[in-house]
Amino acid sequence: MLERTNVPPPASPIAPRAEARPSTSTWHGITLVDEFAWLRAANWQEVMRDPSMLDPAIRAYLDAENAYADAMLADTTDLQAALFAEMKGRIEQDDSTVPSADGPYAYYVRYREGGQHPVVCRQPRGGGADEILLDGDVLAAGKTYFKLGGTYHSFDHRLLAWSCDDAGSEFYTVRVREVATGRELSDLVPDSTGTIVWTRDGTAFYYVRLDRNHRSSRVFRHRLGTPVDADVLVYEEADPQFFVSIGSLQSRRFAEISIHDHATAESRLLDLTVPDAMPFLVAARETGVRYEIEHHPDLFGGPALVIRTNVDGAEDFKIAWTPLAAPDRAHWRDLVAHRPGVFLLMFALLRDWLVRLERQDGLPRIVVRRLGTDEEHAIAFAEEAYSLGMETDFEFATDLLRFTYSSMTTPAEVWDYDLATRVRTLRKRQKVPSGHDASAYVTRRLMAPSPDGETIPISIIHRKGLVLDGSAPCLLYGYGAYGIAIPAAFSTARLSLVDRGFVYAIAHVRGGTEKGWRWYREGKLARKANTFEDFLVAAEHLIASKWTSSDRLVAQGGSAGGMLMGAIANLRPDLFGSIIAEVPFVDVLNTMLDETLPLTAPEWPEWGNPAADPQAFEQIRGYAPYENVRPQAYPPMLVLAGLTDPRVTYWEPAKWVARLRASKTDDNLIAFRTNMEAGHAGAAGRFDRLKEVALAYAFAIKMAGGTIATS
Repeated sequence: MLERTNVPPPASPIAPRAEARPSTSTWHGITLVDEFAWLRAANWQEVMRDPSMLDPAIRAYLDAENAYADAMLADTTDLQAALFAEMKGRIEQDDSTVPSADGPYAYYVRYREGGQHPVVCRQPRGGGADEILLDGDVLAAGKTYFKLGGTYHSFDHRLLAWSCDDAGSEFYTVRVREVATGRELSDLVPDSTGTIVWTRDGTAFYYVRLDRNHRSSRVFRHRLGTPVDADVLVYEEADPQFFVSIGSLQSRRFAEISIHDHATAESRLLDLTVPDAMPFLVAARETGVRYEIEHHPDLFGGPALVIRTNVDGAEDFKIAWTPLAAPDRAHWRDLVAHRPGVFLLMFALLRDWLVRLERQDGLPRIVVRRLGTDEEHAIAFAEEAYSLGMETDFEFATDLLRFTYSSMTTPAEVWDYDLATRVRTLRKRQKVPSGHDASAYVTRRLMAPSPDGETIPISIIHRKGLVLDGSAPCLLYGYGAYGIAIPAAFSTARLSLVDRGFVYAIAHVRGGTEKGWRWYREGKLARKANTFEDFLVAAEHLIASKWTSSDRLVAQGGSAGGMLMGAIANLRPDLFGSIIAEVPFVDVLNTMLDETLPLTAPEWPEWGNPAADPQAFEQIRGYAPYENVRPQAYPPMLVLAGLTDPRVTYWEPAKWVARLRASKTDDNLIAFRTNMEAGHAGAAGRFDRLKEVALAYAFAIKMAGGTIATS
């Protein structure tokens, strides 16, 4: 139960105040004044790589904010420790993934007791001792930050390419290890995205190189034993509006170079059997047309490509195919027709099977089709709200599909599914070492009616026996951008709130794809305000239905969800007891006006281009959290940032907090904390990250008016 505390707080330190140094810029006849622009380091590119390069004046301000946050939250230190211990106690410390088969070996990741980082292993499928290929704990020793990126074994299993980031800035360095001896080769490839694709002969690999401004625009081929300066440029994207990524297709004959933004996509293929291959185009980009592909060596009489696409008005996507020899759009033919309202999230292509994951009415299902027939069957579940994912092994000629199921009350289960016999085999059930009784919790799916006639889905978990009288504290989470759907999945961490009487709720607002691609389209560009209104509707519905009350309602969101937090703080500060904004994208207008920043140009299809379009300028200016801070009372806030974050740069939340402090009319707490040794995802170690979650949850408990009862 929760127990309100009436102990008067000790004398509070004085909140830091950043110096106002107004700078101006004029766009479309409108002058913007930014009094805290100086918090953006002039040498931010260098700071991403080496945080010690930060301007001392900026560092002093961030350090002062960190010290203030620590002082103001000092009364939660014991609670943070208790929360951390609980969360850690729910993690199986020697956890491991289910091995994925590839020829003579099966590859997997495990953790050791007390270990923070993954240990990459393989086991011979014919029997024999498991091998440790890469030990993340050893590699991280002595480093303030270490994150293992990807690991990629060569086709002959002799070599392992692996990548890591040691600053949190997402500049990954690729190395190559000889598996038999553990010896690192001399090859060292810096500034990559962390993903590589081997050629079939194992003499080279492809990777995407980031430029100084963290843009992914060039694909190189690195030949083992040669200097990185000699790497061959195989593709360069001239348009800064597009991201470039690379990956292997399931058949493993081709690597796919994907050129995309949030609305448009184009693919080029590299033949992995050709040592000096150059990419060939599948279908030329068309604005608003997205597609992604897989390859089949013998489908409908010959080599073919299978394509998930929204072409020809298929807003919720369909699946088409085309001969490999004629890949352009004119030859695409439907395999799975478009069905409005059934959102086709992804597909897998195996030798004999086409498998798709789709969502209808907010619930996912897997549909299996035997190639060459119209025979289909579905894999679905009966819970009111749940999460479903699927994956394949490394192999193409297999009848095995792996899927993962969980709900907000049910720990994750990993199943192997025989596509031919339809037999399910449970491979792993998530263990909660400290114990978990799913029957003690209830998960619900609510629908909040919106004034425009829509209904906003809300996924909820709470302990059984909750009385709907408005007295329960509630954490309401939201995101709402990029078409990302927030799954109603199991989380051990959030049980620390639920076990203290909280209702944990997820508002599936527009901007995600919970109700199809239309749901995304209606929460972006000129319709972005729908995202904010949906979250407010969800909050009002929870209050009106007596799930909680406004003074006990905590709003939480991160990144683009942090922008949501900034917007609702400006729009309805009275509706929330407190707000948690993690790495919040709050300086939307200034960021979208600056083409030198890593994500600006590729983000224009999501938010608009305010530099070129006066209407987009006005729309963004109308909701951007930083631009709309004004003299009014704001609820207590916890704001978290990462110094080396390339996605939401540290100065966005820093400027926002500085302006809030200068403008707000209340004495409510703003605790602003910057991780000076991490980036967008926070601390890299699995337990270190829990400490950041514990901080956020301790703040929520403090602000909801209670602590766990001691008697």
